[in-house]
Amino acid sequence: MSFGATNVGSNFINAMFLSLQKTHFRVFGAPSTFRRTLATRHHVSRKKLRREKVSCSVSSFRSQDVTSTAATITSPAPFVNGYPEYDRLLPCPSENMPPRVEHLVVLEESPVCEYISKSLDLPPLYVADLIHFGAVYYAHVCPEPPVTATPEQIQLYEHFTSPELLKERRSFKGKTVREAQKTLRVTHPDEYLEAGTYLRVHVHPKRFPRCYEIDWKARILAVTDSYVILDKPAGTSVGGSSDNIEESCANFATRALGLTSPLFTTHQIDNCTEGCVVLAKSKEYCSTFHKKIRDKLVKKLYLALAAAPVPRGILTHYMRPANLAPRLISEERIDRWLLCQLEVLNCKEVPWPNSYIRDKYGIEDCEWPVKNTAYECTVNLLTGRTHQIRAQFAACGAPIVGDSMYLPASVAEIVTPEVNPYGKYKGVYSSEDEKRIAIDNWVALHGKEPTVSIGLQACQISWDNGEHMYKAGSPWWR
Repeated sequence: MSFGATNVGSNFINAMFLSLQKTHFRVFGAPSTFRRTLATRHHVSRKKLRREKVSCSVSSFRSQDVTSTAATITSPAPFVNGYPEYDRLLPCPSENMPPRVEHLVVLEESPVCEYISKSLDLPPLYVADLIHFGAVYYAHVCPEPPVTATPEQIQLYEHFTSPELLKERRSFKGKTVREAQKTLRVTHPDEYLEAGTYLRVHVHPKRFPRCYEIDWKARILAVTDSYVILDKPAGTSVGGSSDNIEESCANFATRALGLTSPLFTTHQIDNCTEGCVVLAKSKEYCSTFHKKIRDKLVKKLYLALAAAPVPRGILTHYMRPANLAPRLISEERIDRWLLCQLEVLNCKEVPWPNSYIRDKYGIEDCEWPVKNTAYECTVNLLTGRTHQIRAQFAACGAPIVGDSMYLPASVAEIVTPEVNPYGKYKGVYSSEDEKRIAIDNWVALHGKEPTVSIGLQACQISWDNGEHMYKAGSPWWR
C-alpha cells in the first residue's frame, strides 16, 4: 500500500515534518533540552554524495583489524550546514558528536538503507554502519506522541493510526496497536519496510574510543567452559548503549579470545567504573547467572575512592524510582522509593591522584575544596541499584573522586546545605509546587556523566558461597 492511495499528498507530508520539527526530547544525562531534528528531503547540503549503486553490506566493516584501527583514530570531520561530512563510523572519533536523532514515517515501500539514505541525505555505507551498530529502530505503527505534543502532532498521529489505514497494513494484521508500536532494531540494511512504518535513526551513536586503546587479552582474568571473567576498563560499556551495540566489552572480549559465538552480558557496571564483569558463553548460563543474582548468591566488593571520609558500617538510603540520572537519594523512607544498602568495611587515607593520573583518566575535580587527601573504601554492595554507591556516598558528603555528575551537587550542598530537598537540612516548603521547584533546582545542580573514569572499581566478585571468586587488578589510582 502506498500513501498516495489514501490521499496523503506532498503538502500534507511537508506539513507533518514541519510540525514534528517542534518536538523536543530530554537526552539522558544532559542538564538541558535539545531540539529533535526531523527528516526533510534536503537535510544536509553536500557537494558530492556517493549515490553509486553499492551493496549495503557491512562485511568489510566487520573484517577490519581492531588493533590497526586504534592508530587511525581521528577527530570529527568538518561540519557543513551544522552537520559533519559523513563517511563511515570507523575510524572512531575521539569525542562524541552532538545529539542528532531523526524520526521518519516511511512513505513508500523501500529497502531501509536506501530509504534512510535518500531521506536524510546520508551515504549508503554510513547508513549500513548505523544499522550494524544497532542505531536504527522501527515500529510498525507510530508510537504515541509525548504529553508535550502539539495539537498538530496529535492530529498527525491520529491520521497514521486511523483504522482505515491500519486495516490495509500487512504488518498490522493480528496485532493490537500497542503491540505494533513496540520499537525494534533494524538488523539488515536490505530489509524492506512497509509504507507507514515509523523509523528512529540515531545518526550520531554514542562512541567508546577507549575500546580501541585496550589490550583486551590482558584484561581477561579467567576463561571457563561456561563464562569469562573480564577486568572491565573504565570508559567502556559492558554490553553497549541503546544506539551502539558494536563497541562493547562483550564484543571486544569475544574477538580477543577468538570465539566463534558471542559472549553474553550477565550484569552491568557503569561505563565510568572498572573491574570484574562476568560474561556468559551461552544463553543458558546467562539465565543461570541471572537466577544466582536474584537468589542473592552473588557477592560484589567495590573499592571506592571518596573525596571525604565515610563511616564504617551499613549505609541505608532510599532511591527515587525514576529511571533517570542523577539518582536522587533520601535518608528518610519515602513511599515506593527503592531501598539502597551497602556496607563500608574499611576506609583509609590515600593521596589525591596527581595531575598526570587525572589527565590520563579524564578525572575532573569539580571544584572540590580539599584535594590533598582522598579516602579508599572497601564496600560490600548489599543491593544493586544503578549509581547506588555514587549516590549514597554523595549523600554522605563524600562523593566519588572524578564523579562529575554528583560532585558538583555535593559542592553546592556544602555552600548551601538546605539546597538538597532530601538532605538533613532541607527546607520547609509551603506547597507541593514549591517543593517541586526545589527538586528541579537540585537536579540541575548535578553535572554531566563522566567521560572516562571515576574512583570506583568492582574489585571482587564471588558466588556459590565463595566457590567461584575473582579479583580485579590494581585500580587506576594506585
